[in-house]
Amino acid sequence: MAASAHGELNADNIILLADSYKVSHYKQYPPGTSHLYAYFESRGGKYPNCVFFGLQYVLKRWLVGPVLTEAMIVEAADVYKLHFGQTIFNEDGWRYILETYKGHIPLRIKAVPEGSIIPVKNVMFSVESTDPKVPWLVTYFETLFVQVWYPMTVATSSRAQKEVIARYLGETADNIDSLPFKLHDFGFRGVSSVETAGIGGCAHLTSFLGSDTVAAITLARKYYNCPMAAYSIPASEHSTIITWGKNDEVEAYRNILTQFPTGLVACVSDSFDIFNACENHWGEELRDAVIARGRDGILVVRPDSGDPVTVVLKVLEILGAKYGTVTNSKGYKQLPPYLRVIQGDGISHETIGDVLEAMKVANWSAENVAFGEGGSLLQKVHRDTQKCAFKVSSAEVAGVLVNVYKEPITDKGKISKKGRLTLELQNGQYVTVQEGQGDASKDILQTVFEDGRLLIDHSLDEIRARAEIDLVKEYKQRKTS
Repeated sequence: MAASAHGELNADNIILLADSYKVSHYKQYPPGTSHLYAYFESRGGKYPNCVFFGLQYVLKRWLVGPVLTEAMIVEAADVYKLHFGQTIFNEDGWRYILETYKGHIPLRIKAVPEGSIIPVKNVMFSVESTDPKVPWLVTYFETLFVQVWYPMTVATSSRAQKEVIARYLGETADNIDSLPFKLHDFGFRGVSSVETAGIGGCAHLTSFLGSDTVAAITLARKYYNCPMAAYSIPASEHSTIITWGKNDEVEAYRNILTQFPTGLVACVSDSFDIFNACENHWGEELRDAVIARGRDGILVVRPDSGDPVTVVLKVLEILGAKYGTVTNSKGYKQLPPYLRVIQGDGISHETIGDVLEAMKVANWSAENVAFGEGGSLLQKVHRDTQKCAFKVSSAEVAGVLVNVYKEPITDKGKISKKGRLTLELQNGQYVTVQEGQGDASKDILQTVFEDGRLLIDHSLDEIRARAEIDLVKEYKQRKTS
């Protein structure tokens, strides 16, 4: 029967959420295999520490509750018969799960609390089978579990960028109170899907409070118990400026001030000539209006092209000359409190540091600028950014517990861990103890899922508290002491 005769496939069929070769693996384990145990880790990468985040989304989205139905089994059997050209699908195994567990998935998952900062080369979560008849489930869902790499990597990158911004605020500003809004998510349009935007955008919000990625706030509300995870402001885009025409660019800006007479508003100002806009439109023709509006609001001027370092510095110098500056307690220049700049083009972990360092050298406080980041935040990452892997490390075969590992001679970086694992704090350092030698009472891994039930439900607020950078913790402690 042709595939088209079967109609549209169920996108929520969990049996179809696996790499093709997983379908055949139940036949490949040694006879008598009754238990498998696997783990997820970052084997290294760009950042030495990772913000663990995203497993709860995967569990709630795909595995919590009765997620398997008879219709799914029938559909999968048909799909895989056509896909492989032969019958290799484990229909009996899946039907056993449906009948015995009423559609719940017999796995146990232990994980570090989401938001935890874990050094690379440590276990972050483990997965094991709870029914000796279906141990192969552990690796069948590897495809799903490994996708935790994405939210974890985005959360890790955002936190690392927060550390950079916080350091420059600490050195050049009176305080770091504005830090939660210094890196705004502009990435929705630059990712591969709405789901990607939601997952990655929510991961960014483990460290910041500013975002234009609406999918992130919907995901945070549904999966991380956060009624409102992020905030934004009215802002222009090029279309709302250039439709006025080049000769009436200043009228487009005047309209922005009129339509939004109070509060924060951002205006993209590089449609034609960012420097002319700052020098003449904002600096002369609209100067009095900006100052008058400053009693109840803040104008944020947005450059959106050119070299970020060069453009930001020149914009600051022009605006400073037109509106004046004050010298803060650290000896650095700040624009009046009603005027700020946001750089939203060409921003990444690296260029943020470049801009802030150049500002510091030029005696400008980091307080003057915020950043918007798109593709580099949510899209320019991949699984090997942090070398994420999911590997079986223990099995029970014919009643004997066996340590399982790989040790390829061609890449020692891919040597995997052995046996059952615990993650423990020893002398203040995280250590993964292998081969079942750990102390269960000291294990940081917590059981978060068992046989279809979610046992721990983290809120985004809890996760943010765990992921907070040390500089902010120290700052808050000083303020309250």
